[in-house]
Amino acid sequence: MTRFRRTGRLTPARLAVGVALCAAAMLAAMAVALLIGSVPLDFAAVWAGDSGARTIFFDLRLPRVLLAALAGAALATSGAALQSTLRNPLASPEIIGVSGGAALAAVVAIALLPGTALIHSAVPLFSFGGAAASSVLVYRLAHVRGRLDPYTQVLLGVIFNTFAAALILLLNAIVDLQRSHSIVFWMMGGIAIEPYSVLLVVAVLVLGAVLVLLRDTHSLNLLSLGDETARSLGVDAEAVRRRVFVASSLLVGAVVSLCGIITFAGLVVPHVLRRLLGSDCRLLLPASFFGGAAFLVVCDALARWVSAPAELPVGAITALTGAPFFVYLLRRRPLREEAL
Repeated sequence: MTRFRRTGRLTPARLAVGVALCAAAMLAAMAVALLIGSVPLDFAAVWAGDSGARTIFFDLRLPRVLLAALAGAALATSGAALQSTLRNPLASPEIIGVSGGAALAAVVAIALLPGTALIHSAVPLFSFGGAAASSVLVYRLAHVRGRLDPYTQVLLGVIFNTFAAALILLLNAIVDLQRSHSIVFWMMGGIAIEPYSVLLVVAVLVLGAVLVLLRDTHSLNLLSLGDETARSLGVDAEAVRRRVFVASSLLVGAVVSLCGIITFAGLVVPHVLRRLLGSDCRLLLPASFFGGAAFLVVCDALARWVSAPAELPVGAITALTGAPFFVYLLRRRPLREEAL
């Protein structure tokens, strides 16, 4: 992989090989995850038409694996784009306030809306709206003298997340025990079994937002050189950042509305792939899409396997695996030496 990275200019062959390797890793992770569960699954029985095996495969495991892949792909792609456009290696959905807004809105729905059925149906909508509202708020406040200041935006995102976390703790303290348990479980992040119709909507939102980001990969490469250099080469930095923030909000809102807060997928995966494949966004973004999907599918499989038949929150798995690995990356090479 080191030789792959150091071969110089990104050629179509290198792009195809890099994306193919990450896609193969995603497919392998999904295949293994489909086999993991409290009940053994025989693919031969599925294809033979066994009703029990088909129920386990199509109604329980496949929807969960697909949602994990979509969530991981969305978070990692968003993180890679934000790190490039903000020229900040710590930029990620959970840093710039998007996840905090989505979480606060979802917790408000859980805490205040009457009726269990109404709560479950409204949480995704509230969360998606919270992600969009927090993105707009942080984006507008981060403008200094008419221009977006990336460092100000990161600081505002951290402040907003702290404020949102305080409100969440306050709401959690005043609700009843059942709602408090729902809030805590949702905040830890988890992959649920959703209907295929819901997965289709999420897939359309995620793929649409990713396509928007992929169209701007050349501009993101130029933005990494600095705003003045990018403008001298014909890049409208403000317009590119607006598109990146809107697309990232769409990605994060779609994921958090169903899965809760899942940390580190949008931070660690792009860093790992940047070290392995290089920092060219034309390769980094599609690689992050497939690499993020593989990462979260594996983490969800571990969440189901470690304490089977009980399940751990996938957000805890990503934090436990992502935090030490990120510290290792920091110790191996400081972030200031990392090319964005």
